[in-house]
Amino acid sequence: QVQLVESGGGLVQPGGSLTLSCAASGRTLSNSAMGWFRQAPGQEREFVGVISTLGVMAYYADSVKGRYNISRDDANNTLYLRMNSLKPEDTAVYYCAARVSAVVVVTPSMYEYWGQGTQVAVSS
Repeated sequence: QVQLVESGGGLVQPGGSLTLSCAASGRTLSNSAMGWFRQAPGQEREFVGVISTLGVMAYYADSVKGRYNISRDDANNTLYLRMNSLKPEDTAVYYCAARVSAVVVVTPSMYEYWGQGTQVAVSS
């Protein structure tokens, strides 16, 4: 069974940066598309970004494009999310997710594996 564990969340001031990590265990995910999602209180889980196998292509939600960057280290079975120029509206629980398939998708229900989430709070 695949386990995903996020880390790196916390409290940051507006304009600040954070890097989230997602460590995978159970099997290699080098052949899997992997993504980041977030969920704010009272809202549905929303797509943040996705990265293809080998990191060839990454796709982002319009709300984070130009500020966030996804990368993956397949040798260490780890996914990253670098977040810059953070805004209060970025406050949410952030989840990493992995697919069995290599096909890149943005719909949460199409991801088979999920982490437990890490809280990001952007506030002065």
